[in-house]
Amino acid sequence: MVRLSAHSEEWIRRNHPDPAGKVRLVCLPHAGGSASFFFSMSTKLSPGIDVLAVQYPGRQDRRHEACIDNIPELADQIFTALRPLDDLPLALFGHSMGAVLAYEVALRMERAGLPSPVRLFASGRRAPSRYRDERVHEKSDAEVAAELRTLGGISPELLADPEIIAMIMPAVRGDYRAVETYRHDPDGRLTCPVTVLTGDADPRVSIEEAQAWREHTTGPTDLHVLPGGHFFLVDHSEKVVELLTRTLNG
Repeated sequence: MVRLSAHSEEWIRRNHPDPAGKVRLVCLPHAGGSASFFFSMSTKLSPGIDVLAVQYPGRQDRRHEACIDNIPELADQIFTALRPLDDLPLALFGHSMGAVLAYEVALRMERAGLPSPVRLFASGRRAPSRYRDERVHEKSDAEVAAELRTLGGISPELLADPEIIAMIMPAVRGDYRAVETYRHDPDGRLTCPVTVLTGDADPRVSIEEAQAWREHTTGPTDLHVLPGGHFFLVDHSEKVVELLTRTLNG
């Protein structure tokens, strides 16, 4: 198994190393999320697929670090962390903000002349060219918590705890600032296949906005619509794992 650099070890978490895996899946979390969000997915995909998860600064074991509140810098740092991982074909899975980051990391890989990802999985996020006037990062803590409550992904009991809100708010607000101020490069277009996953009741992604991912690659795209809201992949984890396994091992 390839040895990670010190920078890579800061950014990458390996819950279930699989030295015999034939493909590597790098997972990028949503706004306010952490690498542990993908622990269950890693468990179900191992063995066979070497699953890694990205840990952004400002949360969990990196909670004492300053958040990075812009997509370009985050993508640069993640790209650098992934550079040593060239011993296996690499796929990227990003949920919500993570899908935007996965797209930007894939662009950096192709522009650097590196092998393109074997596939980009864009989950729970409209295409990079589809914008909404969202300014959650400018709202009060109570309003940000209300947004999190609307989307799900965090239990209502935790969101009702002032200490929890105070602890997670810097990372949440920084991530929202990053994704809400992001603007894609109109000249940026991938060559890799893109698989799009979305919930049929996601308040932040319409079907048209999900389908628009096809405009961002010259490769094939496919769309999978599952029942549920923004965190449909939690309620339908078995279907998501089945899709990933079939696609990456096919």
